[in-house]
Amino acid sequence: MSDYKHTLNLPHTDFPMRGMLPKQEPGRVSQWQDMNLYQRLREARAGAPLFVLHDGPPYANGSIHIGHALNKILKDIIVKSKNLAGFDAPYVPGWDCHGLPIEHKVETTHGKHLEPERARALCREYAAAQIETQLTDFVRLGVIGDWAHPYRTMDYVNEAGEIRALADMVKAGFVFKGLKPVNWCFDCGSALAEAEVEYQDKQSDAIDVAFPVEDADRLAAAFGLETLSRPAAAVIWTTTPWTIPANQALNVHPDFTYALVDTGERLLVLAEELVESSLERFGLSGEVVATTTGSALDLINFRHPFYDRLSPVYLADYVESEVGSTGIVHSAPSYGVDDFNTCRAHGMSFDDMLNPVQGNGVYVDDLPYFGGQMIWKANPNIIEKLEEVGALMAHKPIIHSYMHCWRHKTPVIYRATAQWFVGMDIPGQDGKTLRERALEGIEATRFTPAWGKARLHSMIANRPDWCISRQRNWGVPIPFFLHKQTGELHPRTVELMEDVALRVEKEGIDAWFRLDASELLGSEASDYDKVMDTLDVWFDSGTTHRHVLRGSHPQGHDSGPLADLYLEGSDQHRGWFHSSLLTGAAIDGHAPYRQLLTHGFTVDAQGRKQSKSLGNVVAPQTVMDKLGADILRLWVASTDYSGEMAVSDEILKRTADVYRRIRNTSRFLLSNLNGFDPARDMVAFEDMIALDRWVIDRAALLQARIERAFDEYRFRDVYQQVHDFCARDLGGFYLDIIKDRQYTTQPDSLARRSCQSALYHVIEALSRWIAPILSFTAEEIFEHIPGERGDSVLLETYYEGLATLPEDATMGRAFWDRVIEVKQAVNKQLEDARNEGIIKGALDSEVTLYVDDELYALLSRFEEELRFVLITSEATLAPLSEGGDARETELEGLKVAIRLSEFDKDERSWERRADVGADPEHPTLSARSIANLPGGPGEVRHHA
Repeated sequence: MSDYKHTLNLPHTDFPMRGMLPKQEPGRVSQWQDMNLYQRLREARAGAPLFVLHDGPPYANGSIHIGHALNKILKDIIVKSKNLAGFDAPYVPGWDCHGLPIEHKVETTHGKHLEPERARALCREYAAAQIETQLTDFVRLGVIGDWAHPYRTMDYVNEAGEIRALADMVKAGFVFKGLKPVNWCFDCGSALAEAEVEYQDKQSDAIDVAFPVEDADRLAAAFGLETLSRPAAAVIWTTTPWTIPANQALNVHPDFTYALVDTGERLLVLAEELVESSLERFGLSGEVVATTTGSALDLINFRHPFYDRLSPVYLADYVESEVGSTGIVHSAPSYGVDDFNTCRAHGMSFDDMLNPVQGNGVYVDDLPYFGGQMIWKANPNIIEKLEEVGALMAHKPIIHSYMHCWRHKTPVIYRATAQWFVGMDIPGQDGKTLRERALEGIEATRFTPAWGKARLHSMIANRPDWCISRQRNWGVPIPFFLHKQTGELHPRTVELMEDVALRVEKEGIDAWFRLDASELLGSEASDYDKVMDTLDVWFDSGTTHRHVLRGSHPQGHDSGPLADLYLEGSDQHRGWFHSSLLTGAAIDGHAPYRQLLTHGFTVDAQGRKQSKSLGNVVAPQTVMDKLGADILRLWVASTDYSGEMAVSDEILKRTADVYRRIRNTSRFLLSNLNGFDPARDMVAFEDMIALDRWVIDRAALLQARIERAFDEYRFRDVYQQVHDFCARDLGGFYLDIIKDRQYTTQPDSLARRSCQSALYHVIEALSRWIAPILSFTAEEIFEHIPGERGDSVLLETYYEGLATLPEDATMGRAFWDRVIEVKQAVNKQLEDARNEGIIKGALDSEVTLYVDDELYALLSRFEEELRFVLITSEATLAPLSEGGDARETELEGLKVAIRLSEFDKDERSWERRADVGADPEHPTLSARSIANLPGGPGEVRHHA
């Protein structure tokens, strides 16, 4: 028997079946660095339309976690897809470097009593080391950017830029100093931004407290009575006993109905609808004597339970009548925003407001009864005092959601302090308030997902003034001089801030702290105090649009710094998105972004937050070491980032299975390009076999969908469509059919070169489609495609060699869609026949398709080539009416008869043909195979 193996066009490629990603990817990273890929990309896109994604800076503390990886990969997919689409899409990564966590870390390591300048130097050193660690991991993820020149908020130029941003806002009139309750953390010893506060369950003492009436006659008159029959008191409910020593008023709702309840010993004032539940809580019974509206109680004086001072009633719309309360709220203006605003509206001055709680949470020493006590520890003592004076009506510990510092996880309070604020409702030079400008900015912004718009709008519409000052060492200073007598800013403040910025550009923030006021103020220095506060870290990151974008891309924005896209997690509606919007609206009159894209958070397969205690943490470093960064990147693309994203070892293993499908499909395409030189062997689209024209048309349509999906940030659609193309169009149809033609026809025949041309076009396009997501693998594929190559697939744009079928094509899209339906129906019957033992494989069979007129007209176009489409040894058509006992299929108008071929198997093609052995020189071949031997006349194929 002759060996015909050498006459076959067997596939071959050096592209390995197994990716070995953990081993191979680091080398690819080094290659990109050695070739200076990022700079090459900038040069390649010079002059193209600009697309700027401004990087929201991660905090320079600790190793990156899966959320960091998700965020950076999403950004990288977008930047690469924009470059693929022909945009000049730079990516300048950044880091947030100031703030308490770094300062606290340095204190923990080096001690709390460091000299401020030494502490700042250690903070800068620590942040730099953290950045290097994080940078290494981000680069390992395959993220391409200007890693050699990232922006860091602690860089001198950025610190100076932040001071200039503040100066712009001072000049616009939005910055003022005021006394207001702000979020205060005792552990931080500083005010907190809204975004630095999170809510956790806390046990508190819920108490009901009686405030005895002072104006008894006025209270009687308010209820329509001549006199009160016995002592009376208004009862409040609170979960913060520690605020009782600072009480200065009571609040009632003007529209509520209040009842005067006789309990025997005294009369109690309660909201009418809460009388029953309140008396039950007090363990009392009583009778409603009279009712009145809240507005009738305005300015009636009650007395503090244990201090000799009055608590007048102030009307307030924020009072609620929820079950468990009394409908009356006690007001400590230094420790509540609503309390503060109501007392201010009623004429209470800042100096009149009691503020006995110090920055460390301890009452001032001269506070009667509780001086020197920590407020949380004082709660039981306050309750005991209330009981002693007969003012405690009820006491019950409760669990409720309460404000906590997101860093220390400890409870925070509202505390009135003198701070610097950005005013939300101060009119700017255009007559619009900052709030109005910001809300207009939201309307002009495109949100993905769309629900982000309502969320950010609500936060801006309802937010208080922004407290921008902090009392820390490690932060950008607020370089103000205040007049010692008037408390006013120096009249040349904006000019002086520029002088400071110039110094900070050279020496960093220490330039301000070292500065002697006389250096800038001369003889005026003795009249002014130098402010030592630092800026909120959200001001750091929130102003990067002013100096980072403008400094990096001055040619791109005629109207000031305006990024095309900001992309962060959903928590940044109250964080970076929020602070950037306010500073942009204040400085430039508009939002600093055109689009906002929001992603959710990662959870485990059961929807639980990842935590070490649950053992469900997925570390990106571990994933890269075990599976490779491309698997992590593919998982990111496969998720619906608009909500929570589940990740686990099992989910990543399933992702790896999809990866293998894409990789193996690519390997098949490459292996069948063996011996193909596109410059020499390419067949023009119009000269190709019909099936090859179909697959190129299919790829062209898919490329258009992929371009739209990338443009609309629908990465999951890209993932699904590429996978479906590999699994269905290629693996489930095209690739199976072409094997015979590819392997058995003559090497230079039109039948084979047409097929190879199609494979070449598909793999050229596919390598680019997946490049933004599977960057490492796409690069590897790209290198193995025959023909002249560029240096990197990431330098390429979408492949332009695809073509589409004309609308009037005889074998057009509708034709092939119908053929696929037929093939799927026949395949199912062939599989059933194999399971029944009738045949061993499809090529053992001869099939007759009993078809209706429509299918007959369609399938007869294949003529003798229908068997190649069905991958059977013979295929004939017959009228449906003759089908008789033929197998029913799922396709209407089609029955199938399957029989085992009685002929011998062709050694080269594995077909069973009647003429196998007819030529004694080739007793194991059919005439078709003999024709395809070297030197033979070959065969002509038209359709498949």
